[in-house]
Amino acid sequence: MLDGIGRATRNAHLWLPDYLASQWRRRNQRPPGHLWVVIADHFEPQWQRPPLEVARERVARWRRGWPEIAARHRDDDGRPPCYSFFYPQEEYRPELLDPLAEMVAAGIADVEVHIHHDGGGEQEFLDRMGPFIETLSTRHALLRRHEGRLVFGFIHGNWALDNARPDGRWCGLNNELTLLRDLGCYADFTMPAAPNPSQGGPVNLIYRVTDDPERPRSFERGVAVVPGLPALGDLTMIPGPLVVDFAGRFFMKPRIDTGELARYHRPSLHRAEAWFRAAPRIGDHAFLKVFTHGAQEGNAESLLGGDLDTLFGALRAVSSAAGTSLHFSSAWEMWRAVEALRLGLDPLGERGR
Repeated sequence: MLDGIGRATRNAHLWLPDYLASQWRRRNQRPPGHLWVVIADHFEPQWQRPPLEVARERVARWRRGWPEIAARHRDDDGRPPCYSFFYPQEEYRPELLDPLAEMVAAGIADVEVHIHHDGGGEQEFLDRMGPFIETLSTRHALLRRHEGRLVFGFIHGNWALDNARPDGRWCGLNNELTLLRDLGCYADFTMPAAPNPSQGGPVNLIYRVTDDPERPRSFERGVAVVPGLPALGDLTMIPGPLVVDFAGRFFMKPRIDTGELARYHRPSLHRAEAWFRAAPRIGDHAFLKVFTHGAQEGNAESLLGGDLDTLFGALRAVSSAAGTSLHFSSAWEMWRAVEALRLGLDPLGERGR
């Protein structure tokens, strides 16, 4: 929770200029006709290295609770929400993935790729990522093939995508975007990271990025995805909302809202309205990615104990008030919708493919 002017404006030079530009771009926008929603969970069952039985219970809690929540909600296509678990490579254990795979098979979840690494070098990164991606597919029937190759969505641990931190920690690879492209990454869902110094790139915009393998932070620059855009560069960047929120703050002290769901920053109608206004747009479609660290006990308790119901209810209220169709999606389906719009196709026709 980011209270006070000092904390809320930390590293503001990395995001405030483009945030203001995004606000200007949206000044006369009408509500979108469609809102796509994905929950991207940085799901770390071995957070803080607990005994294995604790990690198992963290997964089991979601296996018990999430299907009940998903059954209570439907979007305007009659589909339940689909929860995207971005699972960390370094925490792989088959018994922790199998319950998630069961929910994927039931059509209410998906699993994508997450990793924490720190200065191991290019070959170590490839040696870790390649077998993990293959194991998710062959051992657990996860991920999918697109145009003949195995593909995945990605979130970088510690926000340090493409060696983004000034101190070089938690990555060390200036060519990480190139490596991800070659491994089969279809889109990155890491940003926004504000007020973390890894923050960078266009704000509240879906864009294509080209890697400069000699320099870090190549995602700082990119080309907005619009209908008719060629498949430029290396990756699609799908960031969540970045909002400066003054509402309800004493003495007008702002809070940065990056779409995090946590016990200390819980979903509400007010937040849903702010996300709705800030969500990246392509034509008549808006794309909202919210995120959490759902394996942590405090967050799991609040999310499974009512906060996810609050979230879906708030999104339903906001979209209905605006006359906007609500579409729950996985990370994969969100990227497919983005790609369809880029190609001038109907994104609703791409669902589930």
